[in-house]
Amino acid sequence: MLQCIFLLSDSGEVMLEKQLTGHQVDRSICAWFWDQITCQGDSLKLLPVIASPTHYLFQVVREGITFLACTQVEMPPLMAIEFLSRVADVLSDYLGSLNEDLIKDNFVIVYELLDEMIDNGFPLTTEPNILREMIAPPNIVSKVLSVVTGNVSNMNNSLPGATSSCVPWRKTDLKHASNEVYVDLVEEMDAIINRDGALVKCEIYGEVQVNSHLSGLPDLTLSFANPSILNDVRFHPCVRLRPWEANQILSFVPPDGEFKLMSYRVKKLKSTPIYVKPQLSSDSGTCRISVLVGIRNDPGKSIESITVQFRLPPCVLSADLSANHGAVNILADKTCSWSIGRIPKDKAPSMSGTMALETGLERLNVFTSFQVSFRIMGVALSGLQIDKLDLKNLPSRPYKGFRALTRAGEFEVRS
Repeated sequence: MLQCIFLLSDSGEVMLEKQLTGHQVDRSICAWFWDQITCQGDSLKLLPVIASPTHYLFQVVREGITFLACTQVEMPPLMAIEFLSRVADVLSDYLGSLNEDLIKDNFVIVYELLDEMIDNGFPLTTEPNILREMIAPPNIVSKVLSVVTGNVSNMNNSLPGATSSCVPWRKTDLKHASNEVYVDLVEEMDAIINRDGALVKCEIYGEVQVNSHLSGLPDLTLSFANPSILNDVRFHPCVRLRPWEANQILSFVPPDGEFKLMSYRVKKLKSTPIYVKPQLSSDSGTCRISVLVGIRNDPGKSIESITVQFRLPPCVLSADLSANHGAVNILADKTCSWSIGRIPKDKAPSMSGTMALETGLERLNVFTSFQVSFRIMGVALSGLQIDKLDLKNLPSRPYKGFRALTRAGEFEVRS
């Protein structure tokens, strides 16, 4: 049972406080938490559960905003973390994004959402589709009306019919002129490559995203050609667990609109689609750098939006860098960004130049790491393949669409 939720800005300011039970949690717990963050640095930010002298604290950080929940009783930590993640997702969906100004401008809606999402410390209604029926998202018209009428509440006077349904994530009596459903495989590749070019770690975090516009109460079954490669799967509440546990088939009644059906990991991949080969050498107060980028394993589709970024070491006073393809920019915070785009067929992109070291330093003693980003449309690099999608209880034959996208996540090359 959660007793209180705080929203903290990236400076530690308490933007919002929501007491959930009769037990009042003093705001001083936030000051203790932020003092610990200041003293221990980023290492504490990575801990989802922290034990204070008086409370257990659960934290989720999104876009610089810390969602902090407190309790003094024993409870499953994953329930608290999952609920805070769901709150962050719902607020981002309602407000378009997450930042301090948006939350301060929409205090009323944030409080109304928390009132509906949790009751007496226990999660209640967390499905975005039902929340949208209860509380209208903010828009220009509603803001003008609130100023004119003085009514700042966006609450609906009637309770959504789906709240008493066996499928509370779906509106009742849905009707669409055309029935269609789209399934997207969206994957991120996390990789670490050491200075010798060897692959230390390579895995995929993926999501199955569905956009459903189906009438009535459809029943869908989605199967994969190779489900055995999936690890750490997480499902939307609409997924029936028994068919998955028995045959690794996703059977579900979908919410209306866009939603994340499941997430997964594919571990221990053997290769990456591109290579980045940095070389650094230094003497006499000057460091020479050369970076070569090319295709390692052709995925069959074009690799787009390739960017290589690295932070110049503090001991570097200035840098003169150029590339034979793309643009090189050095930002004010000493971040060097090389935008490549697509790799041309006639040459391998390369960047080279020199960096001047501070006075008295002969050789570079700090070696940076390179962050790589890219995207590939039409390919799931994990190898996951959708076998078929069956639909039942529909008045007409629907249109089905499938897409795949892979992009770089935490893709790091060490020098």
